[in-house]
Amino acid sequence: MRSPAAIAKRLVRLDPAFAPVVRAAGPFAPRPPSGDAFNALARAIAYQQLAGRAAAAIHGRFLAIYGTDPPTPDAVLASPVETLRAAGLSGAKAAALIDLATKISDGTIPLDQLASMPDDEVVARLTAVRGVGRWTAEMFLLFDLRRPDIWPVDDYGVRKGWTLIHGQAAMPTAKELTTLGDSLRPHRSAAAWYCWRAVDTLTP
Repeated sequence: MRSPAAIAKRLVRLDPAFAPVVRAAGPFAPRPPSGDAFNALARAIAYQQLAGRAAAAIHGRFLAIYGTDPPTPDAVLASPVETLRAAGLSGAKAAALIDLATKISDGTIPLDQLASMPDDEVVARLTAVRGVGRWTAEMFLLFDLRRPDIWPVDDYGVRKGWTLIHGQAAMPTAKELTTLGDSLRPHRSAAAWYCWRAVDTLTP
């Protein structure tokens, strides 16, 4: 496996426009994986469509239901919906968490096998869960399974970052960005990470 610095250098060779953001952000350094697939996905559901602080508060109250131990699928299934709602989760998010826990418990989503599945199969399994879309599945692949070639073209930050990196006047569509990213295989996860960093470092 290439080192983070080697990946950054390779990305610049593939597309020299990435050089300024690579210099500014340093080697590719995504956040550490959680090591707990169920709770990583539960967190993603809790954070959907909310600002960071509000989402963190709701997620914190959800975790507090289960005391000091991280919640398990069985523990969530044993929780009344009213308890989940009292933590601040919407009805849709509570239903999504219950569906996630159910599909893990019945083997529809075999957590111990996800790491060995192809990307597309992981996406198919996860998006079968109520309330889990392709973006959530891609974030799980990129950050928790550490897949090297994930290209979340529907992510606003990736599209905005690409625009800044390449000095473009308008953001590409998801379809356009899919094609534009083809030349960056097999390092599109790093490219996405640098697009996010570009929003932080290159925004005028």
